[in-house]
Amino acid sequence: MTIQFKKGVLELCVLSMLREDDQYGYDVASKLAQSIEVADGSIYLVLRRLKQDEYVSSYLEESSSGPPRKYYVITRKGEQFLDELRNEWNSLVANVNTLIDNSVSA
Repeated sequence: MTIQFKKGVLELCVLSMLREDDQYGYDVASKLAQSIEVADGSIYLVLRRLKQDEYVSSYLEESSSGPPRKYYVITRKGEQFLDELRNEWNSLVANVNTLIDNSVSA
């Protein structure tokens, strides 16, 4: 997958993961890396941008294995944005699939 494809879907993926449960940055990066090859630093940039845009908030929680961890949680505004992103994604995928299917059968 090219870098441009990844950049376009990272916010969608991160917000989708946070809709499931609160997660700390390393956990988000690790889980995402199971499906998409992406640098950890990219995830932290996405999380920072999402927080600046108020799509996520964060809180600290003590950790038994080191310093406190910063957990991220999706906000109501983030849930609305995620719904918009999902609709756009689904529309894009459907349109691309139509184009691909039409060109294969032509």
